[in-house]
Amino acid sequence: MSLETVVEDIRDEARARAEEIRSDADERAEAIVAEAEADAEEILEERKRAVERQIDQEREQKLSSAKLQAKQARLEARRDVLSDVRESVERRVATMEEGREELTRALLDAADEEFDADAEKRVYGRADDEALLADILADYDNYEYAGAIECLGGVIVESEGSRIRVNNTFDSVLEDVWEDSLRDVSSHLFDQ
Repeated sequence: MSLETVVEDIRDEARARAEEIRSDADERAEAIVAEAEADAEEILEERKRAVERQIDQEREQKLSSAKLQAKQARLEARRDVLSDVRESVERRVATMEEGREELTRALLDAADEEFDADAEKRVYGRADDEALLADILADYDNYEYAGAIECLGGVIVESEGSRIRVNNTFDSVLEDVWEDSLRDVSSHLFDQ
């Protein structure tokens, strides 16, 4: 074998080895690139899922917040309507003419049951009802009109001797009726 043949064999071997190394390197590079692309795709998909979860969560929070605001607005509107109804009832009671004397007498009779028969009783009422109260009290013994109070009508009766004070104003009656009937009134108005 000649030196040239040996050199050529070494060169062929080196070229084959270089090609093998290059082929292995290309395969490893392709594997690394494929793995990196797969990792990148997985990271991208995870980020997409995370963004979608965050969007869903924010959407749910905004929807819940909007529902709460709507509910609060609805409740406030209902309170306003109930307040308007109450004010309307109070105006009608305050200006009521028909039945006012009978109702005032009934409230005075109910208050009278709380006192001893011979007790001196003072009666307070609405300023606009002073003449009405004077006429009514003329029919009762041991009663005197003691002055005006701020109310829709009715009477407050008190006796210093027994230290009793009975609030039978239209306001107190309306308050009791309102509290007892509020659920029915609300149901009727808002048709729940």
